[in-house]
Amino acid sequence: MRVLEIAGICVVALLVLLFAVFFRRRLLRQGGGTIRVQVRISTMVPGRGWSAGLGQFVGDELRFHRMFSLAIRPKRVLDRRTLAVRERRLPAGPERLTMPGHWVVLRCETAGVQLEIAMAETTVTGFLSWLEAGPPRDPGALGSRPVFGPRPTEPQA
Repeated sequence: MRVLEIAGICVVALLVLLFAVFFRRRLLRQGGGTIRVQVRISTMVPGRGWSAGLGQFVGDELRFHRMFSLAIRPKRVLDRRTLAVRERRLPAGPERLTMPGHWVVLRCETAGVQLEIAMAETTVTGFLSWLEAGPPRDPGALGSRPVFGPRPTEPQA
């Protein structure tokens, strides 16, 4: 009888945990402005280290929340004023097994830190529009933000 009580408690605890994870996900999606996204957390093994989650657009920030987490705070916050997309590519090698085939990997740079994010090809258009639609900046603040590729060089006189 004691074993059944312990097993029952474990099953109930597991169900409560699953309910909490999915309730949190529903709360995040309820506010709107969310996308499915994967962020590369670790680059130690080529093609691995991806973490699935939700990206939430809040003002000038893209907040990344891990899919299977109880944390209310985002794992990463990307500020569009310092974010630049450097490269766009299709998943390669082991990445093809961890994400759907119609997804695109974007190599980004934010405040001097390199990171990779992946999202559906149809979502990339909206993401790039959000990135370009940032408010104008002070002329001397950070310079212009390129969407793809390096900054164009000025002609030498």
